[in-house]
Amino acid sequence: MSDLEVLIKVPFPTNRHAEIAYDVLRLDAEPKRNHVEKSLIVEGNWLVVNFSGNTAKSLRTGLTSFLDSLILCCETMDAFGPPCEKYSHY
Repeated sequence: MSDLEVLIKVPFPTNRHAEIAYDVLRLDAEPKRNHVEKSLIVEGNWLVVNFSGNTAKSLRTGLTSFLDSLILCCETMDAFGPPCEKYSHY
């Protein structure tokens, strides 16, 4: 059981942007030695991220890593322009 919890809600311009961020960021699992659990969901155009852990230090480390990845994801979406409505390239 974890003692600490952080909930982050990240707004995106559209639901599709939030889905892209979700698909990219959910792939990076937290290291087991970090003792942090992360869960992501999309609610409309919001990416909702919940972190839970036993220590403030491990939570801070997990948050910092996630926010770095989130910034990179957002910068990449900005660089490539608006996404198509549906990914159908499979």
